[in-house]
Parts: sequence; structure tokens; C-alpha cells
Amino acid sequence: MERALFFSAQAGRTIEAPRRVKSRFAIGDVVKHKVFDFRGVIFDVDPVFANSEEWYNSIPEDIRPDRNQPFYHLLAESDDNTYVAYVSQQNLLNDSLGGPVEHPDVHAYFQQFENGRYRMRRSLTH
Repeated sequence: MERALFFSAQAGRTIEAPRRVKSRFAIGDVVKHKVFDFRGVIFDVDPVFANSEEWYNSIPEDIRPDRNQPFYHLLAESDDNTYVAYVSQQNLLNDSLGGPVEHPDVHAYFQQFENGRYRMRRSLTH
């Protein structure tokens, strides 16, 4: 399998990942967590785990996700809070029918909510 390297600012190091990864979700998709009560819109995707070891080890071992799957950066919301979340693919479900996300930073990344997903601002695409 062909591998690629990318630098992760969150991890503070270079990460090795497969050159091709099958991700279930894309930037602009609205998702919800399978276990915890929050939802969000995806604004970035890592092909494999690319956060700090401290963050990874803080997850209880019995529910710690496999590193070798896509991880998603979300503008997340719960009933009483908004924040940025980092979630493994195995822990996400599509929530396109749940409506728009009320995170205050949504409009910095996305133009509008349409057909169950957000469209990224043109100024942020290459």
C-alpha cells in the first residue's frame, strides 16, 4: 500500500498515512456522535489519527478508537455548548436531516446549508 506523509500541527509531528483512504463523510456534512449527545458539521478530515498522544491516551482504553481510520474536525454543538470536536469515523452517523448547526463559526467556513449539507466558502477552496 502506497503511503504519504503530512504534518499535523495538533500532533506536532509528521504523520504517515495511506495515500488513499476511504472516508465515509466529507467537508460540509452534518453528523452526530453515536455515543455522546452532540452533532456538528465537518470542516476538516485527517486520513488517520493526527492529534496528540496525550489526547489519544485520555480516551478510556475500552472505547478508544483505532488510529487507522479517518478522523474528523467538527464545529460541534450540544444542548448547552458549542466547541470544536475531533471524532473517529467509527463514532459518527449522518445527521443531514437534523437541520443546520448553530455553531457561531459555521459562517466563517461555509456559505449556506442546502440539501442537508453545507457548501464551503469559495475563498477557502483551492
